[in-house]
Amino acid sequence: MEDINVSKNVREFFEKMQEFFPSTKNAYIESVEEYGEVLETVVIEDIFMPELLTLLAKNEDAELLSNIFNYFEEIIKKNDSHLINIFSVTVLEILGNDKAILEVAKRYMGEKTALLQMKVDRELGRL
Repeated sequence: MEDINVSKNVREFFEKMQEFFPSTKNAYIESVEEYGEVLETVVIEDIFMPELLTLLAKNEDAELLSNIFNYFEEIIKKNDSHLINIFSVTVLEILGNDKAILEVAKRYMGEKTALLQMKVDRELGRL
């Protein structure tokens, strides 16, 4: 399902997240059908983040977590300000909502992801 209003990098991000979490494919399609478009923050917050939070809480699949956080590092290196902004206000903000989850996530974060996480926490007054 194509959405011309979504940038190529955001579309790639959504495709990659569905590869990491195949169980999200139907929910993604249903979200697009329900809203008639891709609501980027809704998709990330309601579909992908619950999966990532569950994975981090269990902390049993180190390989998958490493792959996900390595991919997050690639996202930041792309220097796509729109994607990085969405990533910051959804993924990184949500990770910072739970200290225990964040501690696990930090073990997998690359340098750029960790720096951006601290920036987000600072902006939210958490640091």
